[in-house]
Amino acid sequence: MADANWRNDLEQWLEPFLTALSHPARRRMCPLYIAGLIGPGDRKSVQPMAARANEVGYDQLHHFVAAGVWNSAPLEAALLKEADRLVGNAAAFLVVDDTALPKKGLHSVGVAPQYCSSLGKTANCQSLVSVTLASRETPVMVGLRLFLPESWANDAKRIARAHVPKDRRLSLTKPEIAIEEIDRVIASGARFGCVLADSGYGSSGPFRQALTARGLLWAVGLSRRQNVYPADTDMIFPVAKVGKPRKHPIADQPPLSAEKMLADEMWRKVSWRRGTKGRLTCRFAVRRVRLADGHRHRASDNRVQATPGDEVWLVGERRASGEQKYYVSNLPPDAHLKKLVATIKARWVCEQANQQLKEELGLDHFEGRSWTGLHRHALMTMTAYAFLQSRRIAAAGRKKKSRRAAAATEHASHQASHPRSFRAPSASAMPSL
Repeated sequence: MADANWRNDLEQWLEPFLTALSHPARRRMCPLYIAGLIGPGDRKSVQPMAARANEVGYDQLHHFVAAGVWNSAPLEAALLKEADRLVGNAAAFLVVDDTALPKKGLHSVGVAPQYCSSLGKTANCQSLVSVTLASRETPVMVGLRLFLPESWANDAKRIARAHVPKDRRLSLTKPEIAIEEIDRVIASGARFGCVLADSGYGSSGPFRQALTARGLLWAVGLSRRQNVYPADTDMIFPVAKVGKPRKHPIADQPPLSAEKMLADEMWRKVSWRRGTKGRLTCRFAVRRVRLADGHRHRASDNRVQATPGDEVWLVGERRASGEQKYYVSNLPPDAHLKKLVATIKARWVCEQANQQLKEELGLDHFEGRSWTGLHRHALMTMTAYAFLQSRRIAAAGRKKKSRRAAAATEHASHQASHPRSFRAPSASAMPSL
């Protein structure tokens, strides 16, 4: 009965998605595919899902995800709308990350030796840029886009065999892909207050500048070697004894690496949330700086330096293991350290989403080789994840209501068993709702 209940709920929940699939066969395949991802079974590739379903053949299910002629954009829009309903608000975060899918062969689209986060080393894998909308500790992934290494982007025959769309046959960096995905989220109207990313994205000056140009708040990781200037740095035009006068001003102070800039600062112990083993704490230092990402010029020592850019927060973290991490954020100048830390650390929810998509929903189980098949499978796993999150949120709401009802019943029982003398209540004694 419980199995029938969640399947019935899935059919109803998927209605906004199915309206975009005009063909009856596709409207039937979509719920079956998503139910296969959610249902029992260790392997979530097409063949075992079709075998477990007993309602559809392998050829039909494979054709739906890998070769069927249908547009995924309306389903992606429906996913964004549902994510916004579940967790979208002005305090939500949009988390940018990437996730790797290890592969043994060489023919699946985008497969190449590259850093594989799940293995912690360079390995043969596909790498996807992920975008997750999250509020508090509830993530809903809304975007997965394949990164094409140069070995693929520069091989016209190879990408044609993998059916990569013509408008995607570009050599884009991961930060550039992330900006495209962020623009898609913004265009959908989904609500969030801040963009979060690790140093793989945050160390890119164009990525940070693109976020600022869109009027977004952001808090991102940073390389410890990134040059920064003190916040009180001024721009001057030094007069040279010989040669032509300078066209651009230079800083009146030399830049320092992020690591050196915070070395002598006060490091304070900050707690940002409660984990399974108690409060999570680390030591942090913070300072207002200007990033060295402005106009580039040749300094007096003949080295090329970048002039100071916008003023931002530089945050350092010292972990108990001795590891140090650095972050940068354009949160307002009056932001407290605890607010900065809580914002930076909110990024962990995307790691939880990546892990659940792989372990529970088979994101890395797709066995097709084409661009279309991989991205449709990824879309189905994200849709399944959003459905599960909607059920978890609803269950949490019911649990909270039952606790309140139990507390009210217990209070009423206590009052009945311990009667007090009757007094006419005064206006000041009435409790406020």
